[in-house]
Amino acid sequence: MSDAVVRLIGLTRSFEQGGVRIEVLRGVNMEMRPGEIVGLLGPSGSGKSTMLQAVGLLEGGFGGIIEIAGTDASKLESRGRTELRRNHLGFVYQFHHLLPDFNAEENVILPQLVAGKDRATATERARELLGALGLSQRLDHRPSQLSGGEQQRVAVARALANRPQLVLADEPTGNLDELTADKVLAQFLELVRGQGSAALIATHNERLARKMDRIVRLHEGVLQ
Repeated sequence: MSDAVVRLIGLTRSFEQGGVRIEVLRGVNMEMRPGEIVGLLGPSGSGKSTMLQAVGLLEGGFGGIIEIAGTDASKLESRGRTELRRNHLGFVYQFHHLLPDFNAEENVILPQLVAGKDRATATERARELLGALGLSQRLDHRPSQLSGGEQQRVAVARALANRPQLVLADEPTGNLDELTADKVLAQFLELVRGQGSAALIATHNERLARKMDRIVRLHEGVLQ
């Protein structure tokens, strides 16, 4: 059993389009250790999102081995993959995908309740995270009442609420202006490092990627 947070061995993914087979991932091998922050670089269409979907156990159709926290996900049924995802992974997307009918605090509380935490503990954790992200005065605001940067900070807090071993982020600041993007990313990385999580962050922005511990690149389906 590996002590890696995530281990990919020969990961493949292909699609049929117009009678043509398109190889998106071609034998990707990668390992990440606890606390490591890795930038996944590549242009649009290079397969970054597909790779994150694979690591996040969000869809099937992949070949090879995806091992999360020492468990081979390819040997699990749907329920086992759901539990592995819930217990070990957190997600941040380019678009925040917050629940519009719930306020900022509730958006961070809900995934904790799903994971079995009691309301008081979940509320304390939500306020801790949102406070660290500068949103103590915005707890009762719904997403429509928040700026883009504030919405993405709530999404970051939600992803970290259950203290995941691995956070997956797909262009987490891609929808923000440069100044706001820098601030949100800095807060995100500080919180991730502070709780000892690993993070795999997909971006096409080389400048932002240089703020991470190391960089891997996807080129024509091959990880370099």
